[in-house]
Order: sequence, then C-alpha cells, then structure tokens
Amino acid sequence: MPLRIRRSIARTLTFAAAAALSMPALASVTAEAETPAPAAAAASPFTLWAPAKMTVYAYGKEVWSDLGLRLIAQGAPLELWSTRASYDDPIQTVWRTATGDVALPAGSMQDFNGLSKFLHLSIDKVGGGFSKTMTRTACLNSYSERVRPDAPVRSPYPRSCFYNTYSVGSVQGVQEGWSTPVLGQGRPLHLNPGRYDVTATIDPAYAAVFGVAGTDTTRTLRLVVKKDVYQGPGPGPGPGPVGREQSGRPAQPAAHEPARASGGRVADPKPDLRSLPAWSIRMAGNGNYLQFSATVWNAGDSPLVVDGFRRAGEDEMDAYQYFFDGAGNQTGYQQVGQMHWDPRPTHQHWHFEDFASYTLLKADKTEVVKSRKEAFCLANTDAVDQTVPNAAWNVDNSDLATACGDYGALSVREVLASGWGDTYAQFRAGQSFDLKGLPNGTYYIAVTANPNNTLVEASTDNNQTLRKVHIGGSLGHRTVRVDQVGVIVEPSFGF
Repeated sequence: MPLRIRRSIARTLTFAAAAALSMPALASVTAEAETPAPAAAAASPFTLWAPAKMTVYAYGKEVWSDLGLRLIAQGAPLELWSTRASYDDPIQTVWRTATGDVALPAGSMQDFNGLSKFLHLSIDKVGGGFSKTMTRTACLNSYSERVRPDAPVRSPYPRSCFYNTYSVGSVQGVQEGWSTPVLGQGRPLHLNPGRYDVTATIDPAYAAVFGVAGTDTTRTLRLVVKKDVYQGPGPGPGPGPVGREQSGRPAQPAAHEPARASGGRVADPKPDLRSLPAWSIRMAGNGNYLQFSATVWNAGDSPLVVDGFRRAGEDEMDAYQYFFDGAGNQTGYQQVGQMHWDPRPTHQHWHFEDFASYTLLKADKTEVVKSRKEAFCLANTDAVDQTVPNAAWNVDNSDLATACGDYGALSVREVLASGWGDTYAQFRAGQSFDLKGLPNGTYYIAVTANPNNTLVEASTDNNQTLRKVHIGGSLGHRTVRVDQVGVIVEPSFGF
C-alpha cells in the first residue's frame, strides 16, 4: 500500500513450539505451531507455512488477521523485479535467480501492490452451515523474520509494497531462511464467532513458474474466532491517519557551514529529478479552485541531499547540495539557494525553495495561472522506481533520511532518496489553481522539477510533465474532466 496510508492496530502472535514474539497487526491472535519448515536445501525455492491452530478476535464481524500464513524462502533469496516501459504498457515481473531472470505470467502485477491472485483461501465452518472461498493479492514485502539460526542476519528488501499511482518499478523480496506474511491485512475477513477449517493454497500458475513442489503449496489450519474483547476508550481498530510522516532515525546534518562551495564539474553519480503526471485532480467544494496532487521523484543513482545552515539572527538558512557516490560516501557540495522557516500551523518546519513549480497552461501551452506553492520540505513519501541504480529500498533505515527541523534548528538536512518521490496535495487556496475569470476549455497542469535549475542533477530534459484537463461549468460551480493516462486507473481516494 502507499507509504502515506498507515494502520496503527496491535496484536500478538504466539507460536507454542517456538519463542514468543510480537509485531504490529490488526487483531489479537494466538497460534499453535506445526512441524518446523523444511531445511534450506529443499528443492522448492519457497514453501507455504501455517500454524496448526489460530485464535483471533472479531470486531463486529470483521477479523483483521494474516492467519499466521507465512512464505519461507529456501536455498536462495526470493527476489522479484517489476517494471513498466510506459504508462501504455502493463507491468512486467521477473524472478531474479542466479542463473538468470524468469518471467512471471502476464498480469501477475496489476499494480505495484503485490502479486495478483497469488493465494486462494477456503474457509468452512466446523459442523457445516457456512463456507466461502476467496483469492487475495500477496505483497512479499511485509513483516519478515529469520526462521533458522544460520540464516543471514539481515534482510535488504523493502518492508512494504510502497507505490504511487504512477510508479514505474518495484522490488519484492524474501531473504533466504526468512519468512514473510503472505496474506495481507488491508481487508478484513467477515466471520462470525466460531470454529473454522481453513485451507490456503498458492495459485498453481505461480507454483509452476517458481517450480514449487505440490507439498509446499497448500496448508490447513483450525481457525477459532472469538467475540470482540476491545475495551479501549474510543472506537475499535480501523484505518489510521493519512500523512507524510517518516519513521526511523533521521540523518544528522553537517556539523557546520562549509567555508566555500566546491567549483567545477560535479562528479557522477548525481540525482535526476523528474515529475509524475498530476493526479487525484478534482474541483474544490466552492467550485472555484482546481486541486491536484503532484509528485517529483529522483531517478538518479545518487540521493538528493540538501543541508541548510542558519544565518545568525534570521529565520533563513543558506542551502548546500551534497553529492554522494553509490556507497554513500560524500564526494562534494555546492551552494544551491535558501531555506526559510514556515510558521503556519500546517507547516512549522524549514522549506527549501525552488524544488518544484506547478502551473496551469492554456491549450497552446502558455502559462495562465501559477500555484503559490514554491517551497518544500523534502520527504520520501512514495516509492516510484526501486529498480534504478543505487535505489534505496528502505528509506527509513537509510543513513540519508529526512528531517525538516523545528524552529530552533541551526542546521537541517533534507533528502530525496534514489527511486523515491515527494508528493504534495494542492488543497489549500493559494496553492491550488484559482479559476475565477478563466474561460471554459482545455488546459494542462504542468509539474516541473527544479524549475530554476538551482539544483545539480544528471539531466534537466525530463523535469516537466503535462496533464490535460477540461474545465467547464460556471462561477462557483466549475467542473473538471481529466483524460486518462495510458492504462493507469487512479484510485477513488487521493488527498
């Protein structure tokens, strides 16, 4: 799911024959373990695992649980790369192996949310009277853990299927000797309290392409559903807030302002800022403002790192761009502009100027309205292409994370990691486009990265995208119709 959408529900998962552990989830759970998973030398590249018995709690009739189902990688990491050549093309996914790439069936990835129709569930109430089947998408980047003491100590793979509506590449992976949940918790199971027999099966088409033995594709478990025991002061579990928060330890800014900026040509690698088509386009409730979301991302093989150093006695900072090689070593820097303190209640952090601009163009592509949003707190909100060279698969664990600073900050580091984008929704008057006085007709929303070329990047030829819109209606009741981009179907949510 997109990084911007989070859930904050706790649960406990206990395997009776193993050490107890706890992890974030959506229901209180207990489980009894079955025979340990096969050794790493097994022929199948992965196996499905399930507890013998699970006890979960229903909130109303909703059960938020992954049922303890796990996919365990054996013999080698299970690594999938997914890309689309253009927005007119479907997503292509390959399994990367030591002997070469293996293409997955067409349609395996409808979007970057995971493998489509990967898992089949059959749920039958003990004693009869109820039976249902369902098919679910599987994101292989969920919570993961080691299942053998000799397994690698770390997993490099993303911890979620982060994506934007207009993402172009993703990576999914399970480290060898590690497991990951295979049933997502974005949708509840609708079950009354009672006892159920559950059969989980990996889709035969996937089993065939991965060469998974039949004995590794199916597991059964007894599911016990109990009545809600939530006793909190507010409503029970449900979706958490939508926001741009970043978890993890932010990088430390530079200790002091450099004595002078480096001159001459900046050595490779460099960031490469690009813009995605404007999306989530709608008319404001008052019928006069055109609102949209815009994403600028870094397609380069180096992060965009901007450090600000506060001027004495001022709410301004001088901004320096720092350059890093693929191993994360600093190779140079130079001054690129300013940061200023934004005291408004919805901001209250340091903004870097000249990162992007948003303009509404007439049909002849001449400017007619410009958004006043021209300063930004850089943050990694959306994974756009995790297959670019040196892409950061887990930005919240990177040494180059994002911190936008508080009022007392003397210096600030802001970062846009390789492969990641920064999304802003234009929902405030003054940032969105004021349509008062504009005639109906065809227009373009232009999203431009690095509009004044103040930032050093690999290329400025790919910084702008245009999105065609059709404005109609009358003052106070303006309407907007948006042309679809290629095969992309935008979700109904957005802001």
